[in-house]
Amino acid sequence: MIAPRVVLTSGHVVAEPGSAVSLFRPGQAPVWSGTVVWRGTPGGRDDAALVRVDGPEWSPPSGAAVRWGRLVTHQTGTGCEAWGVPDVVQRPGRPVDMLHPSGTLNPGDRYVGNRYVMNLDQHPPAATADGSSPWGGMSGAALFCGGLLAGVIASDPEGRAHASLEAVPAFVLMHDPAFRNALAAHAPEAGTVLEPVEWQHLAEAADPVTTRLIGSPAALLRARRRVVPFRGRTGVIDDLTVWSTEAGFGALLLHGPGGQGKTRLAQHFADRLTAEGWTSLWLRPDTAADALAVLSHATVPLLVVVDYAETRTGQLTALLEAAARHGEGSGSAFKLLLLARTPGDWWPALQAASRIAEDLLDGADTIALAALEPEPGTSRTQGYREAVDGYAEHLPRVRGWQHHDWPAAAARLTVPVTVRPGVGPPLDRPGLETALTLHMTALADLLDSAGQVPAATLVPAGAGTKVAGTGEVEDRLLVHERRYWTTSATALGLHPALTLSTLTDALAAAFLVGAETRAQAEELLHRVPGLADQPGDRLGAVRGWIATLYPTPSGGRPWDTLQPDRLAERFLGRHLQDHPELADHLVTGATDTQATQLLTVYARAAAHPIFDRRPAEHLTALCTRHAGVLATLAIGVITQTEAPQPLLDALQQITDTPGVSLRDLQRLADRLPPASHNLAPWAAHLNQLLVDHHRTRTHDPDHLPNLAMRLNNLSVDLGGLGRREEALAAINEAVDVYRVLAGQRPGVFLPDLAMSLSNLSGCLGNLGRREEALAAINESVKVHRELAGQRPDAFLPNLAASLNNLSNRLDG
Repeated sequence: MIAPRVVLTSGHVVAEPGSAVSLFRPGQAPVWSGTVVWRGTPGGRDDAALVRVDGPEWSPPSGAAVRWGRLVTHQTGTGCEAWGVPDVVQRPGRPVDMLHPSGTLNPGDRYVGNRYVMNLDQHPPAATADGSSPWGGMSGAALFCGGLLAGVIASDPEGRAHASLEAVPAFVLMHDPAFRNALAAHAPEAGTVLEPVEWQHLAEAADPVTTRLIGSPAALLRARRRVVPFRGRTGVIDDLTVWSTEAGFGALLLHGPGGQGKTRLAQHFADRLTAEGWTSLWLRPDTAADALAVLSHATVPLLVVVDYAETRTGQLTALLEAAARHGEGSGSAFKLLLLARTPGDWWPALQAASRIAEDLLDGADTIALAALEPEPGTSRTQGYREAVDGYAEHLPRVRGWQHHDWPAAAARLTVPVTVRPGVGPPLDRPGLETALTLHMTALADLLDSAGQVPAATLVPAGAGTKVAGTGEVEDRLLVHERRYWTTSATALGLHPALTLSTLTDALAAAFLVGAETRAQAEELLHRVPGLADQPGDRLGAVRGWIATLYPTPSGGRPWDTLQPDRLAERFLGRHLQDHPELADHLVTGATDTQATQLLTVYARAAAHPIFDRRPAEHLTALCTRHAGVLATLAIGVITQTEAPQPLLDALQQITDTPGVSLRDLQRLADRLPPASHNLAPWAAHLNQLLVDHHRTRTHDPDHLPNLAMRLNNLSVDLGGLGRREEALAAINEAVDVYRVLAGQRPGVFLPDLAMSLSNLSGCLGNLGRREEALAAINESVKVHRELAGQRPDAFLPNLAASLNNLSNRLDG
């Protein structure tokens, strides 16, 4: 079964398209009728067929639609399995029985013939007396590799003593337009995307299409569900297409605010490339960096998509290393598409992170994704209608909403404005140029039209929240989402045993902090005030409730989060605006990963323009109260977020606290990145405080090296801020201190003196004092020559850098 009413089998076991067939499930009595809707060449390279199950008595099995897969490397020994009804297990007078063989695939087997060869793990069956294959009846069985359907069993090849089975690969079928058209007509749930078999453990699967009802209407807004047809962006698609045709490696950063359509655009582009023979991989955020080396073995054109790239620089560094190794041994394309809200400090830092990064990201393209305005021949009204029609088609699959007449509701909403005064939204108001806002508006209009606004839901949305049908679209959707939460909690017996306020706190904790394991999830829930005194089975029930509300498509983590991000951020912003004390409970005991997520999500939520200053002020106060946990992590988040001000305010308050210790200041300074636009003013302030501390202790020789280092760093910070005279004063003082230290301990401090002289040359040059700048860099080169003569492995790179600076001074 590849879809609720479609079966994939072998072409040589059915007649031509339009023919009738019967179907049964082993061990069950019913027999159903079916019709062949597509057939390849029996015995040929595309020996497969699609059968539509007919008749109202058919009840589709529950579960997710099939996901297709293909081999994308030359690595041997990929595990596989199949289910079938071969002759070897049949017995006269008994019901038809099944066999579940397992084996491995080697990509080189029958490579030219476009076949997969399943090399069996089990002892092969004996030959039959009449010379027929003991595997007769196995034709049409699905060949699975993990969770991916990779092919259809077709034959027992000669000369292998029945120890192997051959299969028609899924990629062969997908190459046939007639097969793809048949899928679109009869099994649209199955899709046509081929996922990489060997890397499925690395992939963040798209939201599965299932025969089961989904619980949340908001789940229809997830970009990778493709509920609304993709439209527009032709210029960006053209740019991406040109980028993909360039040989070898390429990286491209696509950035824009949340809700601008980055993920949907990337999905559409990835689908286009997959149809052309590429493989695409949406990288899981929890994949360990050391697991990415396998990507270097790709033998087909590869597109790796990394969402929220600004928060995943460790993975990106490992991806670049894999790409570099791939480039040494393969001529196929390796493209890295990064999606981020901002190209802030993290992007230049990544480019300078290593020599590999410098080489591969030199000249990397960036595209700022603008709002989705109508293109020639289209209109915003057309986009609204497409969204309404898409959601109306899928709302019958949402639990609690399946019995409404959605086509009629959609028709009422999409009647031309001139004949429906007062119905639906004005489509020319600000904000609707954003794709997500337009889509959320269409969904909210449909839901509101059904009149199912609950009388009591999980905790009101906060001060100023509008009722359904009015106000901000996020708040309108959250009314319906709370109905989902309340109904589910009541059905599971969690309410009224637990208050609605406590359960809302639990959801806020799950979305704000997250968890990586079940144990970590229950530890987090134990910190929610209303759950702290609850027994373990009750905490487990709450964890299970959240996991049921928001299951993870790829498994692994205990739960997913409310999507899209704007909806989660609106919910959290409102909740934390009214209950800021919740965050204090969640910080205690949080891991670094959890605390970093808290800071990132809280900062994004606080930045929503609908809120006053309270959420931002609450976040700042939270960081100052928990400075020991949050301050150093805030430094990293500031380089990644588009809304860093509350965190910057917190750092300023922490460093300016009377009596702050030198140790705490040094701990913060040690976490500063080499360069950061967002952090620059505060970094200069921090280094000035450290210089002041060390100046008061110059009687202690142990403080002189630290004074010199902080003066050097202060000079760099001041220069970056354009405060050139102050930068020169600081570096002059640093050089003076290093001269004293180098005179006392040359083996230790001569390298620092040479470095500070180079920086002094730069400061002098920036002020137009060229002769003095030349003298300083000449002295730096001289010192580096001496050091390189003594320890060439350590100091030749420094000598080369100082010579480069000397050349620049001479040229200027």
